[in-house]
Amino acid sequence: MRTGAHASSGSERDAADLARFGYSQELKRSLGLFSSFAVAFSYISPSTGIFTLFALGLTTLGGVFIWTWPVVALGQFIVALNFAEVSSHFPVAGSVFQWTKYLASRSYSWFTGWIYLFAGILTVTAVVATLPLALIPALNGLGWHSLNGASLHTQLVVALITLVVITVLNIYGVRLVAIINNTGVLFEILGMFVFALILLAFHNHQGFHVVTNSAGFHVGPSSFLAAMFMSLFVIYGFDTASTLAEETKDPRRAAPKAVLFSVVGAFIIGGVFLVGTLVAIPNLGAAVKGAYGPAAIIEANFSTGFATLYLFVVSAAIFVCCLSILAATIRLCFGMARDNQLPASGSLSKVSPGLHTPVWSCIVVAVIAAIPFIKYSGAGTIAIAATGMIYLSYFLGNIVIMRARARGWPKAKAPFRLGRWGLLVNVVALLYGGAMLVNFAWPRAISNPEPRQTGGLLSLGLGFLNRIPILWTVVIVIALIGAIYYLIVGRTKAFAPVTAPSPDDDLQPATGTGGTAPA
Repeated sequence: MRTGAHASSGSERDAADLARFGYSQELKRSLGLFSSFAVAFSYISPSTGIFTLFALGLTTLGGVFIWTWPVVALGQFIVALNFAEVSSHFPVAGSVFQWTKYLASRSYSWFTGWIYLFAGILTVTAVVATLPLALIPALNGLGWHSLNGASLHTQLVVALITLVVITVLNIYGVRLVAIINNTGVLFEILGMFVFALILLAFHNHQGFHVVTNSAGFHVGPSSFLAAMFMSLFVIYGFDTASTLAEETKDPRRAAPKAVLFSVVGAFIIGGVFLVGTLVAIPNLGAAVKGAYGPAAIIEANFSTGFATLYLFVVSAAIFVCCLSILAATIRLCFGMARDNQLPASGSLSKVSPGLHTPVWSCIVVAVIAAIPFIKYSGAGTIAIAATGMIYLSYFLGNIVIMRARARGWPKAKAPFRLGRWGLLVNVVALLYGGAMLVNFAWPRAISNPEPRQTGGLLSLGLGFLNRIPILWTVVIVIALIGAIYYLIVGRTKAFAPVTAPSPDDDLQPATGTGGTAPA
């Protein structure tokens, strides 16, 4: 009886805390600390990013590319520290959008949310396109040799089926997603770690000195920055624990812990997997020439049955990554629509009384995520745009947090706080984020190619667009569409009043609020 009463008390306390922000408890609050960590860890999903862009790192710096892993992990952990403190102050659905809403102007928060929303949607596209890279070889191992893993058409079909399945699962509720997610995280942690140890113990062809073997490539600042892209694509999304705060128990304490634990866990698990995969390469020269990914290395070392099992474990991990990224993006869409920030906000913000999920947000996010498949040229190409957009939104968020700190924020106490270290952490996060944005935007064939540099895989149909780096085109188009919508419609819409429990947590100028929330 006491346990039930305590749970009820905690639930009522969380709902009352949310009400202080002006929102009623519509989403089902069922995630504990492990589930919150699991969702964030699944979004990061070391196996997903490594399977997507391992070949890029290998063909840029050989085994030396592994040193980009700790550099990116450290930089992202510093960003995560900054976000952990903010998430302890604002336990509401929407992450970066919500933080900028409270700490900046209406226009700035809208633009940041718009960029972050489409970054999440592109990430959904990139990860569902990654699943075929592991699943098709696994199915081949079961005898489905008619599936051609190298065919973009086959990959596209599997990716679209995956998108439909994860959308249906998200519609049926975050609790179902959490159960699948928690199981999948255990598979990823145990599977990647245990299999990596097996590779290290019984299939060590290269020796540990492979991490200093550049395979003949020049090691310099330019090549190192290009080789960082695999690591950069892996270690983001840790703020997902904040995005699902309205479905998390005691989010002011749980969300910050989950944010930080997810980065540390991904660094350790992913690092061990990378070392195990590198040392297991039978012939480094052949692997570089053939642009081997983890699937090829696994199949070269294990029997068909064992390799198939390994690939199914990785496929399960990538699948739950798809689930959690879609869940996070749906919550961001819901959070913006609830504040009347998006087209058709009334429908996008409706929560099904029975399912406790924003059904139309689920459907719309999935449909938009399918659009890049019209010009599908592989998971790696989509990952370029997705990662660059995510880092841009993180940078925009960190600017606002820095501005708030300069004005004395935070004065009100929260369960997680950086104290006097907050300003230094924020400065370093901005310097790191700014440097990585320049790295993303730099026009180079390996990491930000022009469509004409993709070997005929991608053509945008217009000559001048085929001569513009992919990331530039994506950012400009999304920003332009957003600017047109905001100037014509968005800025005239009634805007939900900004309500914060503490005046310290509402630094918007007086002109940045007004209007009412959508009915």
